[in-house]
Amino acid sequence: MDDSQPSSAERAQDSSTSQPAEVQVGSRTITVETELEVRLWEALKQCYDPEIPVNIVDLGLVYNLNLDEVIPGEANVFVTMTLTAPGCGMGPMIAADVRRRVQQVRGVQNVKVDLVFEPSWNPAMMSEAAKLMLNFG
Repeated sequence: MDDSQPSSAERAQDSSTSQPAEVQVGSRTITVETELEVRLWEALKQCYDPEIPVNIVDLGLVYNLNLDEVIPGEANVFVTMTLTAPGCGMGPMIAADVRRRVQQVRGVQNVKVDLVFEPSWNPAMMSEAAKLMLNFG
């Protein structure tokens, strides 16, 4: 990454915390309210299924990101996610990567990652960019 260009997390930090931001999460657009949430989504975008060259956020594998604020600016984080297939042997490795990357975000006290398989993941959950990259019409 070019160090001269601020990341979206840094841009959000420079802006007022009272301004909500939109984040593309697979095929959904969600509104985030805090700088910590922006930093967390940025961290999750660094996680990949090693068999697919698209991050887990654009794949639509992250179903939910909940924060339980401990003190202002610090929180326990709960990630609910799935895999492209229930039998994916990479599941424990992907969950561990998510846990590690989220734990490294400033303001995170504890992390819990839940792997779920309902609803089942399907290609319609991917972002348009992911669909193009993987040749899904």
